[in-house]
Amino acid sequence: MARYLIVVSLFLLSLINYIDRAAISSSKAPMSAELSLSDQAMGAVFSAFALGYALAQIPAGWFADRFGPRLALTLVTMAWSVFTALTGAVRSLGALLAVRFLFGVAEAGAFPGAARAVFNWLPAGERGRANGILMSGSRIGGAVAFPLMAWLLGRWSWRSAFYLLALPGVAWGALWGILFRNHPRKPPAREAASARAALRFRDVLRSRGMLLNMVQYFSGNFTFFICLSWMLPYLQSRYELSLADAAAYSMIPLLAGGAAQWSSGFLVDLLYHSRLRAWSRRLPAMAGFLLAAGAIFLVSSMESPAAAVACFAVATFGADMTISPSWVYCIDIGGRNSGAVSGSMNMIGNLGSFVSASAFPFLYGLTGDAFAYFAIAALLNMVSVFCWIAMRPPALAPGPA
Repeated sequence: MARYLIVVSLFLLSLINYIDRAAISSSKAPMSAELSLSDQAMGAVFSAFALGYALAQIPAGWFADRFGPRLALTLVTMAWSVFTALTGAVRSLGALLAVRFLFGVAEAGAFPGAARAVFNWLPAGERGRANGILMSGSRIGGAVAFPLMAWLLGRWSWRSAFYLLALPGVAWGALWGILFRNHPRKPPAREAASARAALRFRDVLRSRGMLLNMVQYFSGNFTFFICLSWMLPYLQSRYELSLADAAAYSMIPLLAGGAAQWSSGFLVDLLYHSRLRAWSRRLPAMAGFLLAAGAIFLVSSMESPAAAVACFAVATFGADMTISPSWVYCIDIGGRNSGAVSGSMNMIGNLGSFVSASAFPFLYGLTGDAFAYFAIAALLNMVSVFCWIAMRPPALAPGPA
């Protein structure tokens, strides 16, 4: 029972994390107006978060491995909640860039810390659905953020909205620090690979499988990050929608992503317990990237907001099918170094977010159309299919505890 409570707690962590992360997209209009920010400046703000988040992944993962997910996750939730509140206090572009960069640094430890908690508490055959459930919180949180912010902005200023959003993270961090323990009384069974050895962080860049894993995670983040940054403003501008209508539409791809997380996570574990165990990480990811490539390519050609959102939803569903396999792969090969190994993957992946946030306004301004961005995203997804074909998982036979 305790390990299921751990998964629920990590789901809530992911939910809060993405509500706080996605809120700035809905606040773009009033924030830009008050601070006199252009679209390029807002692209830099989105990128500042992604850059801080990416650069801090490996140190945050190492910290979780060294000091345990109890302390790591308590500190990161408290820290990002502080910077969420400080977002509401900024008075200039420079201050906003600094706060969002540090907000990214603070949030960086969330998922590597969660990966280490999953390794400590769950056996290999349950990690797919555990990662699917906890990661689905990110998509549901992102979806909830849009109407939540529309509601908050209808009643208070954007500054007050960020002050209020800081409170749930503080509450979660306090409860986690009080109630969680780094290890269960009875350790879970380990698969043979984890029982023998774990990939050391210094060997990450020598591992062909991890290098391919980083490339494909870059592509998935490049595709998904549009949903947290430019999708809502794009829908508003292209189809002349109100904020409330754009927010309602913007929930749909993120909810599709949440459904994909559950579906892929359970599929990973189902295949793990079948004769296709060696493909249990690869098949869901390959199918996801194929879906994402086709759908994201079609977005800019859609003439109605409903059709565009349908394409966004299919693309997000596909991209998010790749998340659980990616994190489980890191836990499989990382073992007791799961925090640092998964942090390495997430660092490169979030460089994809950083590039995506800046590439969209740059390419749009250069070409006057969104087609170039979506075509590049489709190409990256196709490359990632071949990355997964070439990746070789570790031995996944059950091993000693």
